[in-house]
Amino acid sequence: MSGHSKWATTKHKKAALDAKRSKMNTKLIKNIEVAARLGGGDPAGNPTLFDAIQKAKKSSVTKDNIDRAVKRGSGAEAGGADYTTIMYEGYGPNGVALLIECLTDNKNRAAMEVRTAVTRNGGSLADPGSVAYLFHRMGIVIVPTEQDGKSVSEDDVLEATLDAGAEDVNDLGEAFEVVSQATDLVDVRTALQNAGLDYDSADAMFVPSMQVALDADGATKVLRLVDALEDLDDVQNVFANFDISDEVMAEVDAAG
Repeated sequence: MSGHSKWATTKHKKAALDAKRSKMNTKLIKNIEVAARLGGGDPAGNPTLFDAIQKAKKSSVTKDNIDRAVKRGSGAEAGGADYTTIMYEGYGPNGVALLIECLTDNKNRAAMEVRTAVTRNGGSLADPGSVAYLFHRMGIVIVPTEQDGKSVSEDDVLEATLDAGAEDVNDLGEAFEVVSQATDLVDVRTALQNAGLDYDSADAMFVPSMQVALDADGATKVLRLVDALEDLDDVQNVFANFDISDEVMAEVDAAG
């Protein structure tokens, strides 16, 4: 788990910027449709749908768009697409391992666009199983440190989630990252709610078991590749095992 917090911080800050983009909203709506199709349109009985809706609300997706996505996914309204989840594996610059999670209604288009983005940015796709063993699926809940004008402490988060399955709480600065087994994610999220604590996101994510430390040049190249992938409509998540120190990140930011 060493080094994961820096990656989580990078993704957390990037998510705040991505939330302003229509591409991000499109992906969130797609997630809602799929969750409703797989588990029904009632968030109370469908934890995956509940979390998908919460994330969309946090990113200012309108209530009408959320409601329509639920109806399309559950079949209450026509127009829902038949989305399929595909996971691509590959390598980026400096041997960084990549897991690229797609949600698409056109497998051929997704494969072509992912391959193009990877190869144009110094990476290569790999056979299934080539890098997946380097990652473990974990539950990750992001809890803001400031809520309704009050400060939330690490002890507050630990006390609320320890009995629900939380294995680690990492301080990301403006938020805490609560790590659990993926199977305990809903229990951890529910425990936070019961304790009166808000959360920004609750996701099952692939967390690397080992990291590749990058210098400024390597970091710039890898981040460029990740950006290119996340710009694709069919790509929902990109997981990677790089570690960028605070000093290197400052150097990258300074270089623009």
